[in-house]
Amino acid sequence: MKKSSKPTLLLHSCCAPCLTSVFEQLKDDFDITIFWFNPNIFPIEEYNRRLKELKRYCKIIKTPLIIGDKIPEDANSWHLLTRGLENEIEGGKRCKICIKMRLLYTGKFAEENNFDYFTTTLSISPHKNSYMINNIGKEVASKIYNKSFDSAQDDDKHVVTFLDRDFKKNNGYKRSTEICKEFNIYRQKYCGCGPSMGKIQ
Repeated sequence: MKKSSKPTLLLHSCCAPCLTSVFEQLKDDFDITIFWFNPNIFPIEEYNRRLKELKRYCKIIKTPLIIGDKIPEDANSWHLLTRGLENEIEGGKRCKICIKMRLLYTGKFAEENNFDYFTTTLSISPHKNSYMINNIGKEVASKIYNKSFDSAQDDDKHVVTFLDRDFKKNNGYKRSTEICKEFNIYRQKYCGCGPSMGKIQ
């Protein structure tokens, strides 16, 4: 998977706006591949619009993009996992399950394809709890590590590491809005799932 001397990073991106300044912060230190896995996004028209915009921005920054989810299969799995939590507050149990699902898929793909690190753009949002997101990421990495070494034949087996960052620090979010204006990037008005519609994110 290595294309340079930099460590490889699989960067889960929820949308083009969140990718903007996160990519800017990481590009000098990592060989980055963008990973799209967002079966929570509803309706399908919004899902397609965000993915199309992400594809456009990845071409601008000349960075590879991998589409990791299968719609509607993974969307149905997301709904099953979050059933009964429709009235949870933003940032509550539903969000934790959603983030864990997406990071688990990202982490597994990163480990299976020999990336050095994986992380997510989600912490760029001022409405997202970076501490919670990073704890989920580290928990996912720990599970992958333990599962990997349970069946390992030697100590050289590759295991991926979660990159713990709060991308909103140092005006990260402000910078993302500037880049969006520069490239006329569509900025959505809600996180993604049906219950979050109408709630400014």
